[in-house]
Amino acid sequence: MTTQSSINGPKIMLVAGEASGDQLGGRLMAAIKAQAPNARFIGVGGPRMEREGLSSLFPMNEMSVMGLTEVVPHIPHLLKRISQTAKFARSEHPDVVITIDAPDFSFRVGKKLKGKGIPLVHYVAPSVWAWRSGRARKIADFLDHLLALLPFEPPYFEKEGLPTTFIGHSAVEERHDGDADRFRAQHALDGDTKLLAVLPGSRNSEVKRLLPIFKAVVTDIAAKHPNTRIVVPTVAKVADVVTDEMKDWPLSPIVVSTDQERHDAFAAANCALAASGTVSLELAISGVPHVIAYQVNALTGWVAKRLIKIDTVTIVNLVLGRKLIPEFLQSRCKPKKIIPVLDELLGDSPARQEQKDGFDEACRLLGFGDRAPSEKAAEQILKIIAKK
Repeated sequence: MTTQSSINGPKIMLVAGEASGDQLGGRLMAAIKAQAPNARFIGVGGPRMEREGLSSLFPMNEMSVMGLTEVVPHIPHLLKRISQTAKFARSEHPDVVITIDAPDFSFRVGKKLKGKGIPLVHYVAPSVWAWRSGRARKIADFLDHLLALLPFEPPYFEKEGLPTTFIGHSAVEERHDGDADRFRAQHALDGDTKLLAVLPGSRNSEVKRLLPIFKAVVTDIAAKHPNTRIVVPTVAKVADVVTDEMKDWPLSPIVVSTDQERHDAFAAANCALAASGTVSLELAISGVPHVIAYQVNALTGWVAKRLIKIDTVTIVNLVLGRKLIPEFLQSRCKPKKIIPVLDELLGDSPARQEQKDGFDEACRLLGFGDRAPSEKAAEQILKIIAKK
């Protein structure tokens, strides 16, 4: 039987809520188009997804808030956007709705679409192994399929009756994608110049909280290693804030915000100081030794400390089952604690080599060397559509 979807191609709705989700969504859209060239896309996304052909229902960055005190002032507007997104899905009736990460937003949209005859898929499993394990049962009540990035995640959801596919972490698709020589030539960095990457996050709140701490670290590094430059790969929505905050930093920071500049910077970097998040895995995949430093609002941190069941927040550490990457979180996020560890990684040290060896092991576990995660995700999405 010939359906309207088979004539025009499947209508696929995607909803991403932050920069990392936009990256995932963009790769997924490209992979879907490679397998179903007539696919049509609607929904919410950022620049990467828009480049693949999505016209966003509203600006994605409206959803990029984090933490208890940060999110409270935005609740009325977020609730309005949740209702607007669900209403849009009901009116458009796509062949599938794919929500990407941002669970507080995504799952509320999903609940509103339960029973409307639209297959619901979520991309990036919530961290039930870390906290709020009861979420696995709750999302199994309204989702039809879950795409997991980490190899140990599917059993947590399958035991609740939710079909879950481990596709691998999409960050492995970017391994060896950067050009170190190009970056160094572009910024007149000779071979003896050490390059320290500084990554303060992708949200205004975390950038403003972390940059003063990171500045103190960089100031100390500058005194010890004057033949060092700083590169700050960031995202467009906070690039102006980052550039303004760094006007009086030592070592003449180089701020870059495009995907290719980011990859080139990672390829050229000797080591990195980074906020917690997906960026740690990106650095590991690029072979960049690094430390993680992070703080949230004191109230958010107090609550998290009592709810989280794991002793590491870094994906590589979780996958390996050991603390390969040093973490400086909350009260430990202090320059005097970070500096000696980062200083060691900047030189030719056993700790530096240990991280590099561990990165190779983690990448294998996360799917490097297999088919691209976005290809496997696209294949699963199209199978779900075909079964409608």
